[in-house]
Amino acid sequence: MNTSTNRIDQLPAQDGALVEGLYREHGTALFRFIAGLTGGDRQLAEDVVQETLLRAWKHAERLCAMESASIRPWLITVARRLVIDAHRARTARPRETDASALEVLPGPDEMSQALETMTVSDALDTLSPFHREALVETYLKGRTIAQASAHLGVPASTLKSRIYYASHAMRLALQERDQKEGPGR
Repeated sequence: MNTSTNRIDQLPAQDGALVEGLYREHGTALFRFIAGLTGGDRQLAEDVVQETLLRAWKHAERLCAMESASIRPWLITVARRLVIDAHRARTARPRETDASALEVLPGPDEMSQALETMTVSDALDTLSPFHREALVETYLKGRTIAQASAHLGVPASTLKSRIYYASHAMRLALQERDQKEGPGR
């Protein structure tokens, strides 16, 4: 088909000859254009080419009135809009996950432990640096009073005092947090 002078109405619109002629003349260029838009997704590009040609067949009367030079831009516009619609449909729908991804999710006990760890960590952040390091060295690192006092370079009695006041401050911080969150926890 000579694209400069022929009109599409010279193709009979029956028995799929219109679609075959459009595919023969514009199919390769249309496929390349769509493949570029879809990031090389050949299956989607093929589907969009088919849908574009189906829409051309449905609008055969409109296309028959066009010059051949105007048909490719019309097809490209339809194809571009179909790619946009496909992208929107994919992003609007949540992706399906396979069973192996669900196995990686933490169980209720792990979630509860993670939440407790976050709560304790937040409460530790409210303490002074001296009180925080006293609790970290003794409770979290499991050091004895003698080991922790030697590591921190303070007398054991000072460390015991810091642990006492730090524990009291932690208790208050956690109670305050519970009151803010309410009974629905």
